[in-house]
Amino acid sequence: MLVSLDFDSPDYAESTEEFQRLAESAGLEICGLIRGRRAKPDPRFFAGSGKADEIAASVAESGADVVLFNHELSPAQERNLERHIQCRVVDRVSLILDIFATRAKSAEGKLQVELAQLEHLSTRLVRGWTHLERQKGGIGLRGPGETQLETDRRLLGDRVKMLKLRLGKLSRQRETQRRARSRKRVRTLALVGYTNAGKSTLFNALTRAEVYAADQLFATLDTTSRKLYLPQAGEVILSDTVGFISQLPHDLIAAFRATLEATAQADLLLHVVDGASLNRDQQMLEVNKVLAEIGAARVPQLLVINKIDLAGLEPGVVQDEYGKLQAVRVSAKTGVGLDLLRQSLASLLVGSVSEGGAESGHAGTVTLTLS
Repeated sequence: MLVSLDFDSPDYAESTEEFQRLAESAGLEICGLIRGRRAKPDPRFFAGSGKADEIAASVAESGADVVLFNHELSPAQERNLERHIQCRVVDRVSLILDIFATRAKSAEGKLQVELAQLEHLSTRLVRGWTHLERQKGGIGLRGPGETQLETDRRLLGDRVKMLKLRLGKLSRQRETQRRARSRKRVRTLALVGYTNAGKSTLFNALTRAEVYAADQLFATLDTTSRKLYLPQAGEVILSDTVGFISQLPHDLIAAFRATLEATAQADLLLHVVDGASLNRDQQMLEVNKVLAEIGAARVPQLLVINKIDLAGLEPGVVQDEYGKLQAVRVSAKTGVGLDLLRQSLASLLVGSVSEGGAESGHAGTVTLTLS
């Protein structure tokens, strides 16, 4: 059962539709959608007591196993709702973390997702980690007067510390690899964009890789890098990164910061935009917000307007009033416009990426006229 409340948000309809796609991406069967309007969240039930009664009745009637909220709930609100509805309650943050956990394939990706989940769980501990006692034998585990909850919290803290140490080691290995590429003067490009904008499809089309791509949110999580040959510019390294989304959990951004550092250190970002989405400008703002948070706001960008086959657009190059390259229109699925993209990348790299940094670094904040 989905619950999406409107707090006078201008993008409420788009957010609700995206929330439904998130639930489908998690492999859930949607029993129904409960909407409502509020001026502000209710401290106890978030949705208010009347709406909580409505949710409980709908759950009982439909036989739903879980209630998903398109909002971030406090631990107290989550517990109050579960007691009242007699059903498991999951907020938007936990749903996104669950999707990431099922999609992560690499060892580092799994560690990053587990770290984000544990840090999110740390505020919701209710005797959930008792099973870890068996790993240490139990003897000497508890101090004098230590409660079960304190034991669970300490066990979780030890696990978080271990994960951070392992991720730190992997981060240092990645930094060594980056320094080696820097000494060889290999240019690096990174694909960024809103989830389901077509980054992995574009990555496969440019590099002939076989990265998993599907029409769903967060189809791929693990960063993948391949060599790409560009005329005149020679070989460059192209990286496919995780997609962004509005209200991306802060724990997740922090856990993936090491991976996303590759984005901040790239010579050029290819900001992939879904040209067929009516909400593309807001999606671009969300991507730039996360880029600023990870220190990549000033890295030069080239907008890649993808899915022109769905938007009914022709391939081409978009320039500003000074003739400066602003965007390239392509279809990664059909391959139309990819030659223009390669030529545009070569011209940017053969020139000087840093010379155009000030303007192109903020290209994603403009409102696009795609026609």
